[in-house]
Amino acid sequence: MQRETASRYKVMESIRAYLNSPMGPKTTHFWGPMANWGFVISGMMDANKPPDTISGNMTAVLCVFSMLCMRFAWMVRPRNHMLLACHAANESVQLYQLSRWLRHQRNLQQKEDVAASD
Repeated sequence: MQRETASRYKVMESIRAYLNSPMGPKTTHFWGPMANWGFVISGMMDANKPPDTISGNMTAVLCVFSMLCMRFAWMVRPRNHMLLACHAANESVQLYQLSRWLRHQRNLQQKEDVAASD
């Protein structure tokens, strides 16, 4: 019985320490990354759309934005691993979208070249 009480106490102390930590849910270090997962989810949902709907400029801007935020997440004290993970995932999704857009642009250019040579 005493062991159960001691383990419950440790669990409660751990939860309390996390809630009051500089990275806990009472801070922007927690809610910022949570909100930024929206970029990742949106990019993943756009992966099923046709590549002619992708904005190359916006996708490139999102790639740069995520790289800068990853650097910030690594350099800020305390390090924000949640923000780093969020923007690493977003960088991956946006690079995939950018590659889809570039392939589509290349195919369009090839079709125009073939049409011009005929």
